[in-house]
Amino acid sequence: MLALSCVLAAGYVFAPAVPAQSRVPPAVDVKVVTDEADAALAILAKSAGRQAVTEEDWRRLFESEGYVRLKRRETSMRRSFEDADFKTFLLSDTQRARATALAETLARWKDADVTRAARLALAYLPKGAYIRAKIYPVIKPRENSFVFDLDTDPAIFLYLDPGVSREEFENTLAHELHHIGFGTMCPRKGVADENAQLPQNLRTVVRYLGAFGEGFAMLAAAGGPNVHPHAASIAGVRARWDRDVANFNSDLKRVEQFFLDVLAGRLNEAEVGEAAASFYGEQGPWYTVGWKMCVLIEKTYGRRALIEAMCDGRRLLETYNRAAARHNRKSRAPLALWSPSLVAAVTRPAPTR
Repeated sequence: MLALSCVLAAGYVFAPAVPAQSRVPPAVDVKVVTDEADAALAILAKSAGRQAVTEEDWRRLFESEGYVRLKRRETSMRRSFEDADFKTFLLSDTQRARATALAETLARWKDADVTRAARLALAYLPKGAYIRAKIYPVIKPRENSFVFDLDTDPAIFLYLDPGVSREEFENTLAHELHHIGFGTMCPRKGVADENAQLPQNLRTVVRYLGAFGEGFAMLAAAGGPNVHPHAASIAGVRARWDRDVANFNSDLKRVEQFFLDVLAGRLNEAEVGEAAASFYGEQGPWYTVGWKMCVLIEKTYGRRALIEAMCDGRRLLETYNRAAARHNRKSRAPLALWSPSLVAAVTRPAPTR
């Protein structure tokens, strides 16, 4: 999922010509901007070769689009991000030793299939959704990846990690692009306006129901309910996912208790945030429970019903419960259900016909 709207400028990755059936969907406008990584790698190459790094080399890095936006994001988070500190980081022995691996990784990522990743994301979005984003593979001190500036100029920053294959990079792109596209249509204005009028505790629960979007994006990035969400991952990552998904029933009940505690006012604001954060983890229940619910809903009622349930999160638990009840009547491995009291509290009344 790399360059869609390609601009002839240094530091952009260009998509090769593709046959008509593979052309980029009109709802997609995505660029992969590599100018920060390219400039950093040029400096690393000189450093590794014991050549002098010039002021022009540093100017190219510090004026690159990726670096400028990365710095803006970090300072918006009240984190120190000084050019002098970045120089020290980039010229360190650690980074010099990684120079070859980083260059090889960026070359692999530049060959990623941007079009396929975009199509995977769009397949799980409602009609009218669109994807507009810039993807920045970056060399930086912090090993995190994140989205930024979603309201005006959506950006996805991905830490350039030699341990991540091209296929894993494509999977991550599809996942993050699904989040961006989902936000263009969901929740719809009427639903959002109604949610804003809910009592505070219920509004908080509805907001965190949206965290199951991580599982929804896992499903979209995989390409369907019959594809393992970590098909492209190394064996250890896949095994961890399988182990965590096996805890679905108990994890669903852990999240349920969190929702009930919020509704009952048993948690203060800090405790709510701490508990919710614990369900992210490496890929915690927001991912695994969300993914398994989405898979079951799609297999039972179809993709359109799943998209509708996710787009109006207040219908998600009730839709899952109906699907799980059908599953449980035929299965020797019953799935946990959300408690009737929680479902009744959050579910939006059915529209009158």
